[in-house]
Amino acid sequence: MDVFWSVYIGVVGLILGSFFNVVGLRVPKGESVISPRSRCSSCRTTLQAIDLIPVLSYLMIGGKCRTCKARVSCFYPIIESLTAVLYLAAWFYWGLSWQMLAALLLISLLVIIIVSDISTMLIPDKILIVFTMPILLIRMTTAPLDPWWNAWAGAALGFVLLLVLAIISKGGMGGGDIKLFALLGLFFGWQGLLLTFFLAVFLGAVIGGVGLLVGKVQRGVPMPFGPFIAAGSIITLFSGDNLLTWYSGFFS
Repeated sequence: MDVFWSVYIGVVGLILGSFFNVVGLRVPKGESVISPRSRCSSCRTTLQAIDLIPVLSYLMIGGKCRTCKARVSCFYPIIESLTAVLYLAAWFYWGLSWQMLAALLLISLLVIIIVSDISTMLIPDKILIVFTMPILLIRMTTAPLDPWWNAWAGAALGFVLLLVLAIISKGGMGGGDIKLFALLGLFFGWQGLLLTFFLAVFLGAVIGGVGLLVGKVQRGVPMPFGPFIAAGSIITLFSGDNLLTWYSGFFS
């Protein structure tokens, strides 16, 4: 039975990862995620079913369009694989439970944000709104934080913290970042929210610094912060309790 669920969840992760690519690319542009059908970005040929099998299609066609032979970005199979791996990690960590469902919701949101922010430097309100209600519902009912008000405290802290930073940085933080951190606070509570914020800033500083040294990042050129928020959130999701326990040990 475990093998069945592992295969099933992995396949679902691949399929949804492919869909999240579409959502993250189209929603920021105000386009429908249903129509038109996916096309080659070079020759505009409508992709057929054989071109749309997650990961496998990319491998079978050698990472090129079957029609014009233009190179297809490896970003697509990476996102598909990442979604599947994270879905499986949630299954192995929590098993079939409400907490697993909560984790899958958060993972889905974060994957879409990675695609959206990298491709357009935007975190659309529409995406956040879609995920807010189910996360709120599950945190208030089947998978609540302890104590119950922790979720509300986290949401308030996330919103105020990023709003203050946006004011101080004079636009360095966008409105999407502010709303996203409010939603993350609702999910993690105030302690998890602070850990996520610290990890996101730390990862952004390290990778940004390395990027400057190797010439991949230029001073004064905005860099998408969404992927670092996502990375910090994933670490908090799976290791947050252990990290907070380890940290609090220094003061006991």
